[in-house]
Amino acid sequence: MYSMTGFGKGEYRENGLEVTVELKSVNNRFLDLSVKCPHALNPYEETIRAQIREAVSRGHVDVFVGVLDKREKRKKFYVDTAAAAAYVGAAETLKEAFPKLEDDVTLAFLLRSPDVVRTEDEAGEDEALAAAVKSALAAALSALGEMRLKEGERLKEDLLSHMDTIGSLREEIASRAPLVSEEYRKKLTERVAEFLGGKVEESRILTEAAVFADKCNIDEELTRLASHITEFRKICKERTVGRKLDFLVQEFNRECNTICSKSNDAAITKCGLAMKNEIEKVREQIQNLE
Repeated sequence: MYSMTGFGKGEYRENGLEVTVELKSVNNRFLDLSVKCPHALNPYEETIRAQIREAVSRGHVDVFVGVLDKREKRKKFYVDTAAAAAYVGAAETLKEAFPKLEDDVTLAFLLRSPDVVRTEDEAGEDEALAAAVKSALAAALSALGEMRLKEGERLKEDLLSHMDTIGSLREEIASRAPLVSEEYRKKLTERVAEFLGGKVEESRILTEAAVFADKCNIDEELTRLASHITEFRKICKERTVGRKLDFLVQEFNRECNTICSKSNDAAITKCGLAMKNEIEKVREQIQNLE
């Protein structure tokens, strides 16, 4: 079981390249990635996102990538002759407008002009950078996974503890439920006898008691609760459980609400309300799970 909260850091330091990747994840209904990296890594942002998606399925993840490149790079120069011609043309126009000014348009002048000559790194260097980022990101994802797993196991213990409490409350309700209709029959008999001066039609009392017992019968709800508790424990053994448990908790609430509405018994209602409190605690904790 994995939590959605965690932090991971990975580094790569070889061959003049120093890459640092930091990952910080928090709760979110879906996977939401925010990548902040140097301009040189923009072409590889989607690759970074894809690598993270393979390891993380839910949560908001902030990704910080830092690069220090100490490699000796071979350069090549790109000459924009069109830009150079434009500068020369502009100089000739100014010369005609101001003939007395000294003309110093030389090759050195063109070399100093913006955008006439630009440097570009030779191809092949980017592959090494991409590999370095992938390595650092893999280390960061591994550290993030370890922290999320550790936090997830802590949450698992807490959830199972709440499930033990819910199971105990269910057993208490199950032991109390058969007594409700019998107590109603006795009270009804006493009231009718008091009203009619001791004359009671037993068949009428049994009919009324049977109708009451049918209305407040919660056997199906208790059976489904037992099934939900078993399924909850089973799901907790899986890795990504957040969505499954979120749906299951809705079923817990549905059964508990039905029990409270049908019980017609103060003791059962009290247990039902205590169970709803435990279910709400479980629901809150599930929001932290992947």
